[in-house]
Amino acid sequence: MKQQKHVRFDWAIKRLLRQKANFNILEGFLSELLKDDISIVEIIDTESNQETETDKFNRVDILVKDQKGELIIIEIQNSYAIDYFLRILYGISKAITEHIKTGDKWTSVRKVISINIVYFDLGRGEDYIYKGTTTFSGLHQNDELQLSDAQKKLFKKEKIKDLYPEIYLIKVNNFDDTAKDTLDEWIYFLKNSEIKKGFTAKGLKEANEVLKVANMEDEERREYQRFGEVLSDRASQALSIKIEIEMAVEKAVEKERNTKEAAIKTIVENFLNLPNLTEQQIADAASVSIEFVKKAKEEMKAKG
Repeated sequence: MKQQKHVRFDWAIKRLLRQKANFNILEGFLSELLKDDISIVEIIDTESNQETETDKFNRVDILVKDQKGELIIIEIQNSYAIDYFLRILYGISKAITEHIKTGDKWTSVRKVISINIVYFDLGRGEDYIYKGTTTFSGLHQNDELQLSDAQKKLFKKEKIKDLYPEIYLIKVNNFDDTAKDTLDEWIYFLKNSEIKKGFTAKGLKEANEVLKVANMEDEERREYQRFGEVLSDRASQALSIKIEIEMAVEKAVEKERNTKEAAIKTIVENFLNLPNLTEQQIADAASVSIEFVKKAKEEMKAKG
């Protein structure tokens, strides 16, 4: 049986998952990733959620408040951005400062979880899911700084890292399409927009029904098709740029190699003009093979 095609996750966030009736899909994804039962209290509308022409097809983000009052940023980036790590930092800082009022106690600072789904090669690394947290290590004792009992009671947290932002990076294109657990089932969906029969991850059963392309109205399907075409065009442009750069690098390397070889050849020819030097002595002096010397000698004879 042919696998049903589903709406891409970034499109779903734009159009479908902001609806309260569909919160269970997003809750399923968050629960699998964070290894916790997440309930969405509300999706907060922010300036960054407003669509701009530049980011219309390239970037999607959503800000969620869960049952613990923590803020969860979900951002999807389709095109390469060399400075994306700093964008993550900006997004977290903005979420923190926008949700504390002047004069509030510092205990009002919200925990922020930043989830970044990227469709390009970000940094260097072989894995497809990375998690970043903040800890404090002693420079002399090499111990990890802990909360006091009073602080645990005040913050209702066990560790310092539980107070600080938590960052997840999902490098979708690094996934090998082999789902080894329920979280991988979600990553498979993020990459392929397909839900395989037998997938049991939280939220995917609901997504299987709600996010089918076949369920779209004609006008919505045309808009979604346009969305896919723009992403394909951008991917093609990125590939073209990559190939052009690789070709330029190859030409530069070849030119440098030829220039270097020509310089060495000139040195060898100068040695050949000197009396009483054997071919082996010239090869040793110029750090080249004796075959190189012989070839240079033949070319000199041919020139007359």
